Amino acid sequence: MSVFAYTALSRDGKRTTGTLASESRAAALAQISRQGLVPVTIEESRDGKAAAKKIGAAPGGGSHGRVSAKVVENFTREMANLLAGGVPLARALSLLKREAHNPAARELWSAIHDDVIGGVPLAEALAKFPKNFSTVYVAMVRAGETGGFLDVVLGQIADFRLREADLKGKVKAAMIYPLILACVALAVLSFLLAWFIPKFSLIFTSFGAQLPALTRGILFASDLVRHYGLIVAAIGVAIFVLMKRALATETGKRRLERIILGTPVLGQVIAHFALVRFARMLGTLFGAGVPLIASLRVAREAIGNQTLSDTVSHAIEEVQRGTLLSKALSDTKSLFPSSVVEMIAVAEETARLDKELLRLATSYEADLDRQLRMLVAVAEPAMLFVIAGIIGTIVSGMLLPIFTLSDVVK
Repeated sequence: MSVFAYTALSRDGKRTTGTLASESRAAALAQISRQGLVPVTIEESRDGKAAAKKIGAAPGGGSHGRVSAKVVENFTREMANLLAGGVPLARALSLLKREAHNPAARELWSAIHDDVIGGVPLAEALAKFPKNFSTVYVAMVRAGETGGFLDVVLGQIADFRLREADLKGKVKAAMIYPLILACVALAVLSFLLAWFIPKFSLIFTSFGAQLPALTRGILFASDLVRHYGLIVAAIGVAIFVLMKRALATETGKRRLERIILGTPVLGQVIAHFALVRFARMLGTLFGAGVPLIASLRVAREAIGNQTLSDTVSHAIEEVQRGTLLSKALSDTKSLFPSSVVEMIAVAEETARLDKELLRLATSYEADLDRQLRMLVAVAEPAMLFVIAGIIGTIVSGMLLPIFTLSDVVK
């Protein structure tokens, strides 16, 4: 029998410490959990030396680092396969912990395994690590545990995450070229203002005459960059930080979302991306046997846009009152076009709602891919036009006094 010293959190969030005697660390964790406490750390005394092991129950995921999305996806799929094969949950976690090659992942799986052994539901054990398991992930696991189809839900989570990663990869790939062009434009502009224009300014100064307004403006910008470049950069950084803090607030985030949704092409792409996530999540959960209201609440969290999520919240309230889903969604034109609402209405009448939602997600995902390609096709010439406009304006401003050189000399 060993003696363990522990630190735990009570139900009201207060930290408490104590010691207990137990045959093993798992049994000690079980005793702590039976007391209504959430373990944070536990230390086993051996030969006068303490071997500390953090559980990671502290808010924000404790001391465990974030493992990659690919590792979490593999963990989810392997867990689903083990549970589908009849392996008990604790045994499956033990196998995954032992087979983990990544030290951070092994530590994370160990903490989850110890919590489950101690009687904590898997969803609650995962919720302690928000850096690795999102609220949507945890909500789906909780629904699977409650309904008794955890293996099915885990398999669907793995498929959903794979599709999400593929869709996000397309969005990021579509933005790479425009960003490269923007960086090139900034580098060219900096070169012109800091080196090219000052060469001309020495010539113009010797004229001793009034220069055109455009030329004076360009020379002023050049002097600003050369003499006060660091100050301008510091002001730019300060503005960026202030804007980032403002956008971190609920009000600022919603304001930015409304601006983006109001943008002609980009707004439609964002709305279609949210529709794909919502439809796929709702179809996945409802098809797995999760009640419609619970599925709607989880799918709402998967949208990723608070402004659009608010429109779904109203629809959920309507469904709770007994309204059909298609009718409840008919008022949310920003997220659900009339054609989508009609297809959902037909699917409800034929009891094929889950299959139709997944079909809609696949269809709109292909449409989203086309929209992204079109957005990139528009962005490329637009960025080139902007770069050409900037360079052309600077060159014109520098050449304008030369065209009137004879007047200046006279």
